Amino acid sequence: MALTLGFAVALAAASVPAARALADLIAPAPIAEPMAASPATPQPAPPPPPAYAFDAPLPGREIASPFGLRQLPWEEGGRLHEGVDIAAPSGTAVKVAADGIVARTGTDPGYGRFVEVRHKDGFSTLYAHLGRNLGMKKGVYVKRGTPIAVVGDSGRSTGSHLHFEISRKGRPLNPAHFLDKTFASADDLPLKAAARVPRKVRLAHVSRWPEGMKEKVAARRAGKGLSNGGQAVRGEDGRVRVRIEVAAS
Repeated sequence: MALTLGFAVALAAASVPAARALADLIAPAPIAEPMAASPATPQPAPPPPPAYAFDAPLPGREIASPFGLRQLPWEEGGRLHEGVDIAAPSGTAVKVAADGIVARTGTDPGYGRFVEVRHKDGFSTLYAHLGRNLGMKKGVYVKRGTPIAVVGDSGRSTGSHLHFEISRKGRPLNPAHFLDKTFASADDLPLKAAARVPRKVRLAHVSRWPEGMKEKVAARRAGKGLSNGGQAVRGEDGRVRVRIEVAAS
């Protein structure tokens, strides 16, 4: 009798953990509380577009003749070369440097075939010595990078190239300060630096002279006693002077 009772007590004690495990299995899973969504990290606002943007009219091409004082072989002295010359093969597409409206087109004895575009705040760009105008007419609106003409050597040209000018309110500016550059505001424009003209006169080498100009220059030099071909001459004061002529190549 005592043995039987002890066995029953032990069996009951052993059944308690099993019962608890079974209860855990059949008990409903606790309901998880929904997690509160974390607030989104605010993204920084994109920077505003630049107020001014200027593309190169001939991307990838280098300036062959810079802005500044330049003397051509048939000139008495230097004069301001109001733009830059960019060499490129004839037929290369010329692209407008900035958004604007075509102000005028035509043909000029010096510039040859040209297109002028006006931009905001008094800026203008001029494209000269063109080979062909790509349908540009006065009043046409053009977006930056639009092909407006092709390179040529019309007018008083020294070979196949583009003569490119930038001006503001009629004042010539050095295009090298603007090409392929953007400016956040008007205060960032390099107007003072771009308007500066170096004092040095650059002697130009010309591959093609205007018709009859060589004869006129030769006659003028002969009349002034300058036919020494660039030879050094000693003056009465003992100083040696020489007139350096610009040879046509």
